[in-house]
Amino acid sequence: MTDGPVPDTRLERDAIVARLAAFDARPLTTGGHRRAAVALAVAGAPGARELVLTRRPTRMRAHPGQFALPGGRLDDGESAAEAVLRELDEEVGIRVGPECLLGRLDDYATRSGYVITPFVVWIADADGPLRPNPDEVEVIYRVSAAEIDVDAQFVAIPESPRPVVQWPFRTTRIHAPTGAVVHQFREVVLHGRATRVADFEQPVFAWR
Repeated sequence: MTDGPVPDTRLERDAIVARLAAFDARPLTTGGHRRAAVALAVAGAPGARELVLTRRPTRMRAHPGQFALPGGRLDDGESAAEAVLRELDEEVGIRVGPECLLGRLDDYATRSGYVITPFVVWIADADGPLRPNPDEVEVIYRVSAAEIDVDAQFVAIPESPRPVVQWPFRTTRIHAPTGAVVHQFREVVLHGRATRVADFEQPVFAWR
């Protein structure tokens, strides 16, 4: 008789809550930036939890075909926490309440003029399957803890003194902001390391 795979408990709800409670998330002042929020949404079965990642349709005007976490800009009068729950519902058809917000990571300022607030959201107990909105999501990926737990790569570019961060994912590399946010999620939640990512650069093609 052979043993089955060893369950990975690092993405269980209590473990995530404990790691985020020990982490001092840093907000950024928006200045002239617009506000946005993204969800590091944790789904899946016990011992085999997964992170929800999407790819945007190629026909979209802004950042077509790029990998993204569910999320978007804040509506007028809306908080970042309210926006991230609304966007989860609109993009992937998952409706959960504020009790499913487990904590947050550092704000990240993008070259395109946004300050993004990342929230870790527990959707593993939500009713129904993920249902991508075809206007905003072309593909949904369910990313295992092992796929998250890979070392980021850093590239120097002549246009900036800051290193460009890349998260290796399957056959590609995902840049900031998504790559930076997932890298910090890996560092904080999987390893308990207070790694900062605000000084990691985006590739030049994302500066628009």
